[in-house]
Amino acid sequence: MIQIKKMRLAAGLTQAELAEGVGVTRSAVALWETGRKYPRGRDIPQIASLLNCTIDELYERDSPDKATDREGETR
Repeated sequence: MIQIKKMRLAAGLTQAELAEGVGVTRSAVALWETGRKYPRGRDIPQIASLLNCTIDELYERDSPDKATDREGETR
């Protein structure tokens, strides 16, 4: 799941500030944060830049210690 809300809060940005930086509406950011919609692929690098993180960090799981491998087994 995309960690936009967590990263946005850590960066000290509001939804409106992130939206302005990406060129979308505040409601689009709200939809991303709830998982109802996802940002366009071309916007991901800009989102990561504004949130001072890597693209990989945006996609990290909430609990890395409960990650599963390709066979579905918990590591």
